[in-house]
Amino acid sequence: MKFGIFANLAGPGRHDEYYKVLDEAREQAVYCDENGYDSIWYTEHHFGHEGNELISNPVLMGADIAARTKNIRIGQAANVATFWHPLRLAEDVAMLDQLSKGRVEVGLARGLYGREAANLNSLADPTNQQQNRALFDETLEILRKAWSNRFFSHQGDIYQFPPQGLKWSHPMSPSSDEFMDMEKGEINKIALMPRPYQKELPIWQVIDSPTSIIAAAKNNIKGMFWMPTVQELKGRFELYREHASEARGHEVALGEGIALVRDVYVAETMEQARQDAAEAVLNNYRWICHWRGLGNLMDPGEQVKQGQVLNYEFLHPRNLLFGTPEYVTEKIQELQKELNLQELLLWVNHNGLPHDKMMRSLKLFTEEVMPKFSNKNAEVLV
Repeated sequence: MKFGIFANLAGPGRHDEYYKVLDEAREQAVYCDENGYDSIWYTEHHFGHEGNELISNPVLMGADIAARTKNIRIGQAANVATFWHPLRLAEDVAMLDQLSKGRVEVGLARGLYGREAANLNSLADPTNQQQNRALFDETLEILRKAWSNRFFSHQGDIYQFPPQGLKWSHPMSPSSDEFMDMEKGEINKIALMPRPYQKELPIWQVIDSPTSIIAAAKNNIKGMFWMPTVQELKGRFELYREHASEARGHEVALGEGIALVRDVYVAETMEQARQDAAEAVLNNYRWICHWRGLGNLMDPGEQVKQGQVLNYEFLHPRNLLFGTPEYVTEKIQELQKELNLQELLLWVNHNGLPHDKMMRSLKLFTEEVMPKFSNKNAEVLV
């Protein structure tokens, strides 16, 4: 089983000590690199003066981490593709892949917050889902063309690269029909510089709705889930498997191509885990559930009760890996048994949790939980 870190850095009031946030993130990444974690993922959010999400550029963050690590793969969870100029995103990800010598995992998302879209790209307005999806789909098409071809062009409803009528003549750039209309002396293709280090970049999407799950599966995009209960995830994993199998022409195993984010805190006792981190993890959910509601935390057929309060008693049995090493191990075994889960991303940077407690929990997980899922122990656990 693969283990990674979902590093959504957060902390109200930390804007005046942002350098400390970065130093803590570096310590975490180096520790994970030296102790067998497969990947670490950074988020993209903007204008968050509240402090609930502190990374605005996961590619730039990844470049810093790449310089300090050797083995760990570096992902974005996610680049909000609809906020980026597609060519700039293609270039920046390719540069990160070169800097890290092929350790990039590309994560993409469509965007959730209207405050961000309104200021970065009005076409990405999340209240207009049809337009948002069209923008995402065309951006994805451009990214794939740019990463997989020496020269490429794109003529879409939103973007046209290169624009028509672009003249080109320079003695250091000999005319060539590889990228020019020789009769007109115009460029009709462009080239990405640099190209990625990897021959094929792994692409992930943060997915939730049936429409997004089906689209990701059909387009050979790996899926990343977070909130739902195990019983609810069964249907979503199966939906992805069904459409991935159809698209690829062979049977895809349940859980293949999927990563699950789970909130994790490991302590010596169940009560200590609650005491240390309950309020911090609830801060994460209070922020996101303001927009999403509590429906994504329900089992199939279950309805949100009138007056339902978002508290630790409600949340813990549904999706938190909070407790002793033994308890957390059992819950991961359940994920393996029910979902054939192959990749687990630990959300350990809870909103307001002190860094020393996060590191203590992470080390307990590394030393007392991870070894239970090594290859030599896999058969015993299953």
